[in-house]
Amino acid sequence: MFYVYILFSHKDKNLYIGFTANLKIRLRKHQGGEVFSTKPRRPLDLIYYEAHKNKYDALRREKYFKTSKGKSTIYTMLRENLKKIK
Repeated sequence: MFYVYILFSHKDKNLYIGFTANLKIRLRKHQGGEVFSTKPRRPLDLIYYEAHKNKYDALRREKYFKTSKGKSTIYTMLRENLKKIK
């Protein structure tokens, strides 16, 4: 399986969108400060993920989430959850 995931940074109150083939290991790396782009933004919470059987479907979804329309979709899908954690 291939995963698209969204992390919430409690430090800067922003989202991080990523892709991985192993979600557990990738989250451990984010939390451990091993990922350059999120190291200074910790602590992080996993707030959403999707599983895809096809790598290219997952990559396409990640790319979409990083667009303005995709971010709007994220905020619509996760409206209540984001209200609670912000």
